[in-house]
Amino acid sequence: MLPAAAGYDRAITVFSPDGRLYQVEYAIETVRRGTLAIGIKSKDGVVLAAEERAKKLQVHTMTQKIFQVDEHIGVAAAGYIPDARIQVDHARVMAQSNRLVYDEAADVETIAKNIADLAQQFTQYAGVRPYGVSLIIGGVDRNGGSIFVTDPSGTYLAYNAIAIGAGSDQVNDLLEKVYREDMSLDDACVLAIQAIYHVSEDKSGTKHIKMAVIDNKSRKMRRLTEEEVAKYAEIARSRGPVTQ
Repeated sequence: MLPAAAGYDRAITVFSPDGRLYQVEYAIETVRRGTLAIGIKSKDGVVLAAEERAKKLQVHTMTQKIFQVDEHIGVAAAGYIPDARIQVDHARVMAQSNRLVYDEAADVETIAKNIADLAQQFTQYAGVRPYGVSLIIGGVDRNGGSIFVTDPSGTYLAYNAIAIGAGSDQVNDLLEKVYREDMSLDDACVLAIQAIYHVSEDKSGTKHIKMAVIDNKSRKMRRLTEEEVAKYAEIARSRGPVTQ
């Protein structure tokens, strides 16, 4: 760290002379070191995928990085996952409150903005730290399928396809070149697995891959079974590595 920046990383409410909040930047770096999470929007719905590296004796059927907020909204997280649980619980309360007050399902953007507002609050008060997690919030509402990403700074942005976590720069470069807005939900699932294989050490197995889909017709989130993930992985392997 430069001498001029020394000390400015110890208090979250103090800007450095060059206009930076170091604690927020450290939280964003935590996200970059987390395992990969991917969100892809297709013409038929939304796909959420995550790489989870389970220990040898860990029960690998339990998903730690993909959450359900409401029946039509799911979340994939990268970074410090305990922080993700808190944000997801907050989003669930928001979603159910929306149903009670307005008698309708909350829009995906409403949930994304609410989580981003929560994250932003933890960048301006002394005695707290930023959330060390980013969320890919995907779902299907009255406006169709949509994907938003939040980060520790409180920013939220909409994407057609996005990756966060370790290796996300390579995966995002890949998605920019091969993603098509008219792809089917099945093709989006295959692309998500190809993207994980692109940066993962394990380029053949499927136990480290967790996936969920929300299709436009049912507007309900469904976690894919191991057999379904294996089927998409077989297609991904048959197509070979995605060329950039």
